Amino acid sequence: MIEKTIAGLKVGDGQPVRVMGVINLSSESFYKGSVVLSDSVLDAALKMIDEGADFIDVGARSTWPLAKKISKEEERSRLIPAIKKLQDITAPVSVDTMFSDIAGEALDAGAEIINDVSGFTADPKMLGVAKNHDCPVILMASNKVPGDPVGMDAVMDSLFRIISGAEGEGIAPDNIIIDPAIGKWTPAKLPMYDYETIGTIQRLRIFDKPILAAISRKSFIGETLNKPANERLYGSLAAAAIAVRNGAHIIRTHDVEPTLDAVRVAQRVRARLPVVKSGSYEAELLEIINKEDCSRAMRSIGATQAGSQVMKNKTVLYNIMLKNITATEALIIKQEMLARGGDAALPRKAVSHEIDKVNIVIMGTQLQIERLIIKIKHQVRELPLIAEMLRELINKKNDAVFGYSR
Repeated sequence: MIEKTIAGLKVGDGQPVRVMGVINLSSESFYKGSVVLSDSVLDAALKMIDEGADFIDVGARSTWPLAKKISKEEERSRLIPAIKKLQDITAPVSVDTMFSDIAGEALDAGAEIINDVSGFTADPKMLGVAKNHDCPVILMASNKVPGDPVGMDAVMDSLFRIISGAEGEGIAPDNIIIDPAIGKWTPAKLPMYDYETIGTIQRLRIFDKPILAAISRKSFIGETLNKPANERLYGSLAAAAIAVRNGAHIIRTHDVEPTLDAVRVAQRVRARLPVVKSGSYEAELLEIINKEDCSRAMRSIGATQAGSQVMKNKTVLYNIMLKNITATEALIIKQEMLARGGDAALPRKAVSHEIDKVNIVIMGTQLQIERLIIKIKHQVRELPLIAEMLRELINKKNDAVFGYSR
């Protein structure tokens, strides 16, 4: 069960989904309607808190790839005075920057959280600042530049590396929040990859960290609706609701009040995860939908990389409906599945060959299904064709292009 205390606020499975309001000091931003003037910072923050924001995130440099670049000194001159104006507000403040010296100044000025979209990759000294201040950090999936992992598998690899490195250098595990880098951070990030991330965001649970989704008015919504940033509110609310339904713990938004409504309804749709505790013992179901995720989970508890690679194909269960095959083919498949520890359900009349064409349900792990495919692809009747169909079915399940391109 994921539950952490972030800047004095509990975040996780058993808590309300938290809303992070964005204060944007960058006139270069893709969404001009979000820009806050320096003399209005406090009013903007208080309004967001009144609307229900749990956190306030302050940034002074646009991370939009097409934005005009500004100097570090320009970022500092915008950001630090704004942070100082928010010292007495009730919500924890996070500072959105990739520079360690600016982050350190902001923390000294009253910020409590670092939001580093580079995931500690842009400035090697950022990790030391976070460690010395013992503060929560939001780390976004990044490799060479912010947000460059393409596809959820790449996001998982990036975050696994970032988390392992941060914890290995002394960042407290309970201080880390993860961000899967939704948005067109690089030209290769097509909308389908953002939809894949939102649709499978529950995969991030294996890291045992609060999950932040920064979705508000981003380009994938604009490309889907063919609308500019100032007309993307409803699309943003839909995407945020789906992210919450699939497991997000924090939603970062420009539009606090309507987002909070969407979040509260979406959280009621999300069923509570079954967890059983007794003393120091705890049992939790892992909903693994990708074999590599269970490999990462096994490695996180100390299993060897070699051992996790051997076991990962046993972790994902498939239930496959196969239609209109002959009774003979159905019986062969059942026998082969039983021999591999799986099973197949078929009509009683198929055993006595009272019917010719049947539907069956095959049940087994990915390893068992793959071994079935190998076994039947050289057998009689249409079993080689069935083997090809089963292989294509598994490939499609794990293919983001098939699943999310339109």
